[in-house]
Amino acid sequence: MDRLIIHGGTPLYGEVEISGSKNAALPILAATILATEPVKISNLPGLNDVTTMTSLLSRLGSHIVLDGTPYSMNAEVNSNGIDNFQADQDLVRAMRASILVLGPLLARFGQANVALPGGCAIGVRPIDFHVKGLRALGAEVEIIDGCIKARCHGRLRAGIVEFDTISVTGTENILMAATLADGVTTIKNAAREPEIEDLAKFLTTMGAKIRGAGSHTITVEGVTALGGGEHHVLPDRIEAGTYLAGGALTRGRIRVNKIAPEHLLSLLIKLAEAGAKLSIGDDWVELDMAKGRLQAINICTGPYPAIATDMQAQLMAMNLLSEGRSQITETVFENRFMHVQEMLRMGADINLQNNTAICTGVKKLMGAVVKATDLRASAGLVLAALAAEGQTSITHIYHIDRGYACIEDKFLQLGAAIERVLE
Repeated sequence: MDRLIIHGGTPLYGEVEISGSKNAALPILAATILATEPVKISNLPGLNDVTTMTSLLSRLGSHIVLDGTPYSMNAEVNSNGIDNFQADQDLVRAMRASILVLGPLLARFGQANVALPGGCAIGVRPIDFHVKGLRALGAEVEIIDGCIKARCHGRLRAGIVEFDTISVTGTENILMAATLADGVTTIKNAAREPEIEDLAKFLTTMGAKIRGAGSHTITVEGVTALGGGEHHVLPDRIEAGTYLAGGALTRGRIRVNKIAPEHLLSLLIKLAEAGAKLSIGDDWVELDMAKGRLQAINICTGPYPAIATDMQAQLMAMNLLSEGRSQITETVFENRFMHVQEMLRMGADINLQNNTAICTGVKKLMGAVVKATDLRASAGLVLAALAAEGQTSITHIYHIDRGYACIEDKFLQLGAAIERVLE
């Protein structure tokens, strides 16, 4: 099993280019099922999750051609050959986002069988939102033997779908399904994430009629078919935030390029509150923390535009060496503090109280052998290791490869002492 070996204590300096967004790429790839003509997608990140999604589409019958580099890949997808409506169980259980093929398969072909999804074990992520939403559009949906079985006779029927709790994947699945429904669908209490806006932009390119993406109310006027199109995936705001947090934690000076700063506003406010000096351009952000000690910052995760739960572990890593005491409250997932135990091995001072972690900054962290427990916890451990004294060995790094393209290469560009050891 591969591991990362990191020798910490070196400030990060330099520039790094951010890849396309994982959380936008996956639903956009799923949406290609709806297209009756070939589509082209650029700026896909070279991630295991992207590979899993393209493999899933291929097994359904899509023809996919990939080229480019792991930093930025291109895909041409032709879904006219789809003749299998059973999403492969092994692939679905490897990645939560696989459930996103449910809505497109049902809307275009009238049937879909999708195994209950897996992914990171960070808490309960119910599929009720997807099931209730599709039923509101006239589908027959049942869960039998660990499989979601959905059917509709003819086109789906437009309806009103209101989520009890904001759900990103729920919003995406219903949005895709509604593009081919008969009539006008209204999605209420929809998620507002930039990745949903990007999905809507892609669907619109193919001929969908969507209004309100990026707000809590989305309306979709169904069409009889979607055609082809081209789309460039937006930059990954979580990857950008991770490198910025690393620059702050190691007291360095870095610049992240090819990003959308407007999607990072809540994070940038917190970085400034921690004492970082920021310069912001049209598609870049520069952070300077070369002088002074980080100040502790309180964090409460929430749906966009609040601090993303996907940045919680990285910001916790910053607080470990900050001056003062901080509170980090996790409101999205109830089991997203698994990295705490690993950070304690490195000398952190963290006290867990239900869904809140109280961190007291320490003068130094020490390298240790730690285990990556999920994708974003992995990123938090990498940042802590970069700032720790001595050597840290991070195991189970397959989690990292699900969400960060070429992570060791990019940190090497910034001057980090990091290497992947193949075992």
